[in-house]
Amino acid sequence: MVRQIIQPGIAVFILVMAALYTSTVGAHGKVAMEDDNCMRRIGENMIHLSTYQPQIDKEGHYCTDIPKAGNAILVIDLVDPELRDMPVGVKIIKGSNAAEGEAITSLRPALYEDGVISTQNVLDQGKYLVLITAEGLPPLSYEYHLRVEMVNYANVFRATVGPAVGLLLATILVYKLLRSRRFKNWLASRRAKPS
Repeated sequence: MVRQIIQPGIAVFILVMAALYTSTVGAHGKVAMEDDNCMRRIGENMIHLSTYQPQIDKEGHYCTDIPKAGNAILVIDLVDPELRDMPVGVKIIKGSNAAEGEAITSLRPALYEDGVISTQNVLDQGKYLVLITAEGLPPLSYEYHLRVEMVNYANVFRATVGPAVGLLLATILVYKLLRSRRFKNWLASRRAKPS
C-alpha cells in the first residue's frame, strides 16, 4: 500500500520540479548565440542588443523587456566584422510604429570599428522601437521592439503553468488515494487496532 502511494508521489514531484526548472531556463544570458532573442540576423550578418539599468541592477542586462522606466543604456554589438566596415545608424522611436512615433534618439550612420554602438536615454513607461540600419549592399535593417515597465503576460503565464499543473496533479493524486478502497480498508484497519 505504501509503495503504491510513494511511486505516484515521486512521479508528481519530478513533474513539478521539471516544470519549475524549465520556467527558469528562458532567462537571458545562458543561451546559445543563435537562440538568443536579443540577436538579429540578416543573411550572415548578426547584431546583438543589451540594455542596462545600473541604477536598478548593476549586473542585470535586458533585451526587449526593460523592468523600470528611467535611465537606460543601450549597447548594440555588431557581431559580424563585415558590419564594422559599413556606416551604421540607430534611431530610437517612442511608440511601436516608425511612421507614427516620435524619434527620441537618432545616431547618424558612422563606422564603428570596435563593433560597439552605445547610447544612453531616459525611457518612460511604454513601447519603443529601435531601428538599426547598415548602409551595405544591400542595405540592412534590424528592429527591436522594447517594452518599458510593462507586464509581459506571456511570461507570467509560462511561469505559472508549471506550478499549476503540479498542484492539479497532486490534487488528483490525493483525491484518488482518498477515494481508493485500499486506503479506506487500511484506514479502517488502523482504527480497529487497539493502541
